[in-house]
Amino acid sequence: MRLGLGCAQLGNLYRSMSDETATEIVEAAWTHGIRYFDTAPHYGLGLSERRLGAALAGRPRDEYVLSTKVGRLLEENPAYAGERDTAAGFDVPATLVRRLDYSRDGVLRSLESSMDRLGVDRIDIAFVHDAENHVEEALAGAIPALIELREQGVLNGVGLGMNYADVLAEFIRRSDVDTVMVAGRYTLLEQPALDELLPLCVSRGVSVMAAGVFNSGILASPKPAGSSTSNLAQTSAMRWAFSTSAAGADA
Repeated sequence: MRLGLGCAQLGNLYRSMSDETATEIVEAAWTHGIRYFDTAPHYGLGLSERRLGAALAGRPRDEYVLSTKVGRLLEENPAYAGERDTAAGFDVPATLVRRLDYSRDGVLRSLESSMDRLGVDRIDIAFVHDAENHVEEALAGAIPALIELREQGVLNGVGLGMNYADVLAEFIRRSDVDTVMVAGRYTLLEQPALDELLPLCVSRGVSVMAAGVFNSGILASPKPAGSSTSNLAQTSAMRWAFSTSAAGADA
């Protein structure tokens, strides 16, 4: 098993942090052997990419793997009046807006902007981000564009990143991708990815990245927040997950 650092928090996910703290997070990950870093324009309206690029600046580019995502273009917000991007989950000024775009042109523009924010001349893996409601558009535009870049040697891998295991499976059946990022659908509490997605990945030789493995923090805390009823349900689910996991290991 290999570990990587997901960098949504560098974009002030749910709460603000200083540039210094963001740098310290990346430096701590590097010190402990992490060499894979994942980000996206969506994370803090580009803040995560800028902070990650600054924290990695000066490190040998061939010593780490870098991924970002396509599907959301960042554009100036003409209506900006001092509000923050909290509706999208990020505590940053809403000076920009996200525009969904899974077209070929949108992908190329997105990657160019991401490389500029990151301060690098290449991205190792590009994920099509949250395209569950834009399957046909992504299959017609984004994925062929990324495959072309892979064939040209500009990218090492083409990926899919989203929350829905069944949609990921559909993409794999209909396109030539290298990896999927499964957001919260393969953890100790829930495993819908086991139904179809993971067996399909095995048969097609598609690698899998498990993201959100702590179920929004439930599995990272000895006493999850919430009512006693929900905690009881969570505890029961955790016991079931551990039991089935152990049974599978014994088998």
